[in-house]
Amino acid sequence: MNLRSKNRINAEFSMSSMTDIIFLLLIFFMLTSNFVTPSGLPVSLPSSKASAIVMQKISVTITPDLKYFMNDQETTLEALPGQLEEALAGTEEGQGVVVLHVDKSVPVEHFVKVAGIVNNLKAKVSIATLPSE
Repeated sequence: MNLRSKNRINAEFSMSSMTDIIFLLLIFFMLTSNFVTPSGLPVSLPSSKASAIVMQKISVTITPDLKYFMNDQETTLEALPGQLEEALAGTEEGQGVVVLHVDKSVPVEHFVKVAGIVNNLKAKVSIATLPSE
């Protein structure tokens, strides 16, 4: 007489679905980490309550000693319009975004000059800030 049940519970655990989820999470974090590219230059940014992350392709930095950098390459204020025009050449009018990393000790007139250059090239200006508490 056979008293064993026909519906036996399988005690094995399949890890294939768990590894699929881990790989999907890994791919997600690898892709999203490329969207935020911080500037490598040491400037003390001002703080703001409405600090948003903008995907930047063009970055202009003004250091406390009034040196200008475009995408971490040193430049001058006179050469900046030509370099910005070359960098914005592939974008549609009004779609280019230039992120300004301006030290908080820099006088406003230098910021306004660069913002005016970007505005003349029909691009959008975004100011990099630190989030305040």
